[in-house]
Amino acid sequence: MLELYIANKNYSSWSLRPWLLARQLEIPIRENLVPFRSDGSGNGFDSFSPTARVPCLHDGETVVWDSLAITEYLAEQVPRVWPADGRARAWARCAAAEMHSGFQALRDICGMNCGIRVQLASRPAALQTDLARIDALWREGLKRFGGPFLAGPVFTAVDAFFAPVVFRLQTYQLTLSPDCDQYASRMLDLPGMREWYAAALAETWRDEAHEGDVRRVGTMVADLRAGN
Repeated sequence: MLELYIANKNYSSWSLRPWLLARQLEIPIRENLVPFRSDGSGNGFDSFSPTARVPCLHDGETVVWDSLAITEYLAEQVPRVWPADGRARAWARCAAAEMHSGFQALRDICGMNCGIRVQLASRPAALQTDLARIDALWREGLKRFGGPFLAGPVFTAVDAFFAPVVFRLQTYQLTLSPDCDQYASRMLDLPGMREWYAAALAETWRDEAHEGDVRRVGTMVADLRAGN
């Protein structure tokens, strides 16, 4: 069976992508969750990942250590990972690749932390630029391919790649255009997203690096996680 190594569901945006893709498309995987550590002892990710990062997929002796590469590896076995229509597939791959390598301001300012709500101290121009681009990209996909998902009528890899953005919108109370906000709501209602969110809320781990990032950019106004 495929084995997917991930980190804390509350924090790990990169882990969410292939995990959600597998859940929504009912691709059998065995989940191995290895929490982040804040005690200076390292994360131990190097025991299963050549880059000491997550996610990392093991298929027997084959190791795939990048979320986009994992997606393509799964697509070789399960074609419905990407849209069937060639035009939609090309667009979806471009959009997923853009998310994979871009939107640095959003990543830096709005780190993933599913179980809390944050009031940002400010919204720098770079963040606004990233949000505007996401809004334009989502609206383009929804309009061109008819929705309700970004590349057409069914969930595919491009939706999985933007799933962490959906959680960030919720955490930092950010809004987009009405069509995009509705898409985000549909995403949050997916069984896989609900499962991930419930597990994130139940986690009792706290990683100081991630928690400190929140204090750096704003004020926590609600903590919905277990133990709070």
